[in-house]
Amino acid sequence: MTIKIASVSANFTRDLEQNYALIAQLLDEARAEGVSFVAFPEAAIGGYLSSLGNHGDTVQSTRRSLPPALRLDGPEIRRVQELAGDIVLTIGFCELAEDGETRYNAAVCLDGSTIYGSYRKVHQPLGENMSYSAGDSYRAFDTPVGRVGMQICYDKAFPEAARMLALDGAEIVVSMSAWPAARTATAENLQDDRWTYRFNQFDIARALDNQVFWVASNQSGTFGSLRYVGNAKVVDPGGNILATTLLGTGLAIAEIDVDATFRTMRAGMFHLRDRRPDVYGPVAEVSAPHVDGWRELAHA
Repeated sequence: MTIKIASVSANFTRDLEQNYALIAQLLDEARAEGVSFVAFPEAAIGGYLSSLGNHGDTVQSTRRSLPPALRLDGPEIRRVQELAGDIVLTIGFCELAEDGETRYNAAVCLDGSTIYGSYRKVHQPLGENMSYSAGDSYRAFDTPVGRVGMQICYDKAFPEAARMLALDGAEIVVSMSAWPAARTATAENLQDDRWTYRFNQFDIARALDNQVFWVASNQSGTFGSLRYVGNAKVVDPGGNILATTLLGTGLAIAEIDVDATFRTMRAGMFHLRDRRPDVYGPVAEVSAPHVDGWRELAHA
């Protein structure tokens, strides 16, 4: 079955009404193109942090500028469902846990009638732990467009995260980001920035590693001290970029056939089948001598 999927590059702020208006606009554009699945960025409801770690906000100022904390079953998510209608979408937000205090950098996959899955970001960069607690699991789930897994931003730097989702049967992995340009020696053209390069290379590598469709959304424009690099894209299981926004805003739209592509790509070299878990033991060890040495230097 052939479907159209889209990934968003756009700017989302603390203004929820601005967020909803932009979501509605992009969904209207997607419907006009016959799109069935749309990936919105990290923190698309309420915006991301204004800066990271000790490179801008302190713990106190970060807390003052935190995005609104929303419940998964709250009215804000229901409003997104109303906008979604028959389109399946993923979208990032700040989740307020059941205890009423703990915050997570989170994402949800839904349409107008169903919440298919949710995710709490596991890997935290540059002091993000001052603002959010960390999640602790990766799980794929079934949707009308296929089996989907979700990640957020820095997660894409960890091959184990994508592999967990692929082993759980994910056919489409969505990587939602608020990925900025480098803080120092930023390239004049952000498309040439070294952090843009890393963002794009991670997307290609993770798709090819696991032979899955990889849908990378990202914020664009600026917020606080952060300049986002856009480059929303759809990557096929061979690591080929099917569509991208580059630095622009809008939708990267691609037509895909999951079953047919998987039959072709996995008929010969099938990476998940050809793994050797018996030699990977150290990958999952909590303590590793060479890593611990660098950790001590980083905190010196």
